[in-house]
Amino acid sequence: MPTHQVNSATESGSRNGNLVAVVTILDVAREAGVSKSTVSRVLDERLPRSNSPTAERVRRVAAELGYVRNPLASGLRRTGTSTVGVVVPRLTDTVMAMLYEEIATAATGRGLFALVATTGDDPETEHVAVAALLQRRVDGLILTTARIDRDNDPTRFPVPYALALRTDGVSSASIGDDHLGGYLATRHLIDLGHRRIALVSGPAYASSAQRRRKGYEQALAESRIGLDESMITGDSFSMESGQVAGRILLDRPDRPTAIFAVNDNTAIGTMAAAHALGLRVPEDLAVVGYNDIPIVSRLPVPLTTVRVPFQQIATGAIGLLIDRDAASPPRTLVATPTVIPRSSTKAPR
Repeated sequence: MPTHQVNSATESGSRNGNLVAVVTILDVAREAGVSKSTVSRVLDERLPRSNSPTAERVRRVAAELGYVRNPLASGLRRTGTSTVGVVVPRLTDTVMAMLYEEIATAATGRGLFALVATTGDDPETEHVAVAALLQRRVDGLILTTARIDRDNDPTRFPVPYALALRTDGVSSASIGDDHLGGYLATRHLIDLGHRRIALVSGPAYASSAQRRRKGYEQALAESRIGLDESMITGDSFSMESGQVAGRILLDRPDRPTAIFAVNDNTAIGTMAAAHALGLRVPEDLAVVGYNDIPIVSRLPVPLTTVRVPFQQIATGAIGLLIDRDAASPPRTLVATPTVIPRSSTKAPR
């Protein structure tokens, strides 16, 4: 079953546990003696400001009543909850926890709640999670669970939605430039002098993993390093998967001198496999990860990794949801990653 959690920082609708009555446009209109459309027009910040006596009276009444305009009203179907549902695979994954916190912060900055549900990266559980959020009358959805291994209907949800971190190829999404990140990680190893560079990949359904692999392949091709499919393994984002993949690669008689792992968890697992085999990082094996989660800079051998701008991705996702134009085609916002060199990489011996 999905896990549900309300970010307490967004709970501006209550005080000391007591619910505060929400002031509506109808309340303002009734008190000011004007129509709802007049109130909506006067308080719409996208329109030129009117200084007519009627407009001044509407603004004064709205202030006296404590009216707060629903920031979703222009972009989403208004249900009155000012709540965004956020769907993530799991909060035990540091990457997803970091991204959710950034989404919650961005939502708070726009006057919204952020309600999270987890899926275990399982499509059937995702249906249950989304249904649970819709029952709570969310105004929109942000999903980090997009898959490229199935047909994706952009009208499959009854409320507006945007994707974050991953894309399905058809929906509006705020993502990192995973192709560039994979290229930069591999290029870093090539520039150090490595030629036998293996890849610990991720799940085939995740656009992030597959685009990082494409970046790896491009960097090899540009340097005229032949692609050896047997040097590519891994099918998950977990430490356990990284350790298994690392053991497979490092048990080879012609083992690689460097490994690029498509996320930090699998990179940590790979380093554990190297340690178990008596190999030293970076003297015997250079390792690069991806995401720059906080722990990797504090490892006994700090991990070289690709930093993802989670704040930018989160802000972009909220913007896609709130500032959307239903008549416009889906958009993809792409944030630029950066290689962070640390002690886990050096030139081969």
